[in-house]
Amino acid sequence: MLKRRSARLHMTDSDPNTPVKQAPGLLRSSALVGSMTMTSRVLGLLRDVAIAAFVGASANADAFFVAFKIPNFLRRLFAEGAFSQAFIPVLADYKAEGSVAAVKALVDRVAGVLGGSLLFITALSMLAAPVITAIFAPGFVSQPEKFRLTSEMIRITFPYLMLISMTGFCGAILNSYGRFAVPAFTPVFLNLSLIFAALVAAPWFEVPVFALAWGVFFAGVIQLLFQFPSLYRLELVPRPRWDTKDEGVRRIMTLMVPALFGVSVSQINLLLDTVLASFLPTGSVSWLYYSDRLAELPLGIFGIAIATVILPNLSAHRAAARQSHFSGTLDWAMRCVLLIGVPSALALLLLAQPILITLFQYGELTSTDVDMSALSLQAYSIGLIAFMLVKVLAPGFYARKDTATPVKIGIIAMVANMFLNLLLALPLMYFWNIGHVGLALATSLAAMLNATLLLRGLLKREFYQFQPGWALFLRRLLFACACLVVVILWYMPEQQVWLQWHWLRRTGELLLLCAIGVAAYFAAHWLLGTRMSHLRAPPAQ
Repeated sequence: MLKRRSARLHMTDSDPNTPVKQAPGLLRSSALVGSMTMTSRVLGLLRDVAIAAFVGASANADAFFVAFKIPNFLRRLFAEGAFSQAFIPVLADYKAEGSVAAVKALVDRVAGVLGGSLLFITALSMLAAPVITAIFAPGFVSQPEKFRLTSEMIRITFPYLMLISMTGFCGAILNSYGRFAVPAFTPVFLNLSLIFAALVAAPWFEVPVFALAWGVFFAGVIQLLFQFPSLYRLELVPRPRWDTKDEGVRRIMTLMVPALFGVSVSQINLLLDTVLASFLPTGSVSWLYYSDRLAELPLGIFGIAIATVILPNLSAHRAAARQSHFSGTLDWAMRCVLLIGVPSALALLLLAQPILITLFQYGELTSTDVDMSALSLQAYSIGLIAFMLVKVLAPGFYARKDTATPVKIGIIAMVANMFLNLLLALPLMYFWNIGHVGLALATSLAAMLNATLLLRGLLKREFYQFQPGWALFLRRLLFACACLVVVILWYMPEQQVWLQWHWLRRTGELLLLCAIGVAAYFAAHWLLGTRMSHLRAPPAQ
């Protein structure tokens, strides 16, 4: 029974004329991933609230955030970025050919090569932890205690790279078979682990911040084990085999090496921000972390959710030569991103301070920390739409195995980011002592350039064509956003009022303000004629 079911799963899309499942499959899948991701992100906010109250924006906090950010950055390259963009299109080809045995062999060999490579990188990095600290946080070298603390925590957190990258590999397999729920829910365990570490385990340690580092490690173990039952039901639990000469492995490696750069430029830019922030006053790394986490809330819930769902479908449409469905899927993804991303960016821009006061101004986090974090959050919000568009435009190239174009665009965007870092951060640091805001703003501007060049490339190569109705969609979007802004500005209390309220009152008022803004936004859309049927996606795989 299981084998027959697996065979049917592998035979999908083998014939270009095979009827495809009609929409709203993509919309339902995106909603599922988005809801699971929202659960994770809400817990992520609670996690950050606990961490902020526990360590604030102190030297210990800066040390932990650097120790966590380095493997987390590499995880995004391997698990959410280049690896999945290279692996899923190749897996789609194997599925289209219809051989269950070939798919299983590919999974085993990729698991062996990826896992073995990551094991070597992890072991080497743990031994060279001080060197890694000096590379990624050179400003800590002149602060011996912070440097030592960061190096010791890197040795604890770095195995997370291997564990979560293998988790991402398993999740990519599940996504390819339409099993989106388990991979989308998996990040919840990281948040629960860190909340437990901050609130319960910290007193067990002589230096309490080490509890957070161990929380990261154990989260990686739990997240990987969580994938196995679903893979077992698909009969695709990996049995790692080292074989770098396998054709499928070589194809993935060929696609992945340049994709490492092209798809993860925004993450590289954020890491460069951390490197430069290590030279800025103590707290700068933490201010950027707290603001980046809030900016990633809509990005994770909507941008990454949509990108996760469309990549397997784009790959299947490409494999079956369904160009109209390919272009239609990209068009649907862009409209969904703008429908959610534009109001989200405006809300973060207007509500940066109330959100940060409500969530973080307790315990060790001071009002100055909140003010500084609010400024960088507003700078990140300017680029939020671009961050989200990059997530859905890059798969348009990788599904067609075009890795060269995103790499070239990525290089341009990263060079622009480095130039803008110097152009913006140094003057802001010198005149107003807010250099971290310049780093955030430079990252946003570089993301805008990245998204623009990706879209131009898709249009130029005719991988994508604008579908009818864009002018009407944009008019409705602009009017609805104007209503959102007016309502928020009219209802929002002054900052001093927020500071006087108890946390329960702050939370209630913030939720009410958000609800009023959302209601005004969607009511305006409804009055102008937008309906759920307009969000219907093109046929899914």
